[in-house]
Amino acid sequence: MKTMKLGKTDINISRMGLGTWPIGGGPAWNGDRELQSSIDTIRTCPSIGVNVIDTAPGYNFGNSEVIVGKALKGMKREDVCLITKCGITWNRKGSLFNKVGDVQLYKNLSKESIMEEIEMSLERLGTDYIDVYMTHWQSVEPYFTPIKETMEALNELKAAGKIKTIGAANMTPEHIKEYLKYGQLDLVQAKYSILDRAIEQDLVPICRENKITLQAYSPLEQGLLSGCLPRDYVPTGAQCNKKWFQPENMQKAMNMMDNWKDLCKKYDCTIANLSLAWVLAQGDFFNLLSGATTVDQIKENVKSAEVELSKSDARLMREMAEAIDD
Repeated sequence: MKTMKLGKTDINISRMGLGTWPIGGGPAWNGDRELQSSIDTIRTCPSIGVNVIDTAPGYNFGNSEVIVGKALKGMKREDVCLITKCGITWNRKGSLFNKVGDVQLYKNLSKESIMEEIEMSLERLGTDYIDVYMTHWQSVEPYFTPIKETMEALNELKAAGKIKTIGAANMTPEHIKEYLKYGQLDLVQAKYSILDRAIEQDLVPICRENKITLQAYSPLEQGLLSGCLPRDYVPTGAQCNKKWFQPENMQKAMNMMDNWKDLCKKYDCTIANLSLAWVLAQGDFFNLLSGATTVDQIKENVKSAEVELSKSDARLMREMAEAIDD
């Protein structure tokens, strides 16, 4: 597995990490995963060169963190660059976010909330420090917290050794500029795939300019770009309201992937490998998260980091994706 520097730090991270939202299970994923399979998937990561494990309290109300914590008990802590997040709560008030099952989630990035959240995350994860602590979603009214206050809390946690670096997800260039006024920002997480390229307009340039690692989540569009779904697939759970899982769009995407078959032969790889390799080909400051839930899946996905697309093939894939994007 190829590695890269995390932002402006000296921390080496694998170009691909494991995202554990699906491993957390719950209503968003139509129930819980088999626990031992989830633990085995996480514990396999270092042996195949993956050292980034991403989780969050908001993934099934802390269950993802609990599972990661169970897995960490059988691992060397220094072998893992552990990412977790703050700002999405269900046990204290904030600005309305969304509902998962019958439980309302809230956005809250106040200093008080962050200081409580970190302690609960450390306990669930069974560790005394987090490598990258991220704000999960940015603060909004009516419980708006200035970024200055949020960064004050994060910088205090960093000085205390409870976190090593600061990251932020789901943000605008204006947010990034504000974060940078008050400290170092080493990781920005955003949704990005060959079918969802919106961040290229503004987020990509500012991350490149400020030497911030840009970590793509949902690079396989929740499984659509795996190439494994049948033509008559019926989306479930978190997929249902997504653009590319609407019937007409899903068929267009599948037609596009059919046209990738020659490229798969050329690079001796799968559709999923090709999808992930395309993201990594967009710049050496790009990182990505694989939402694998089994050992076989993560082993298959890491092959993507070894696929080196030519510029002409990466451009061809982009043109195909642009052609089906209304």
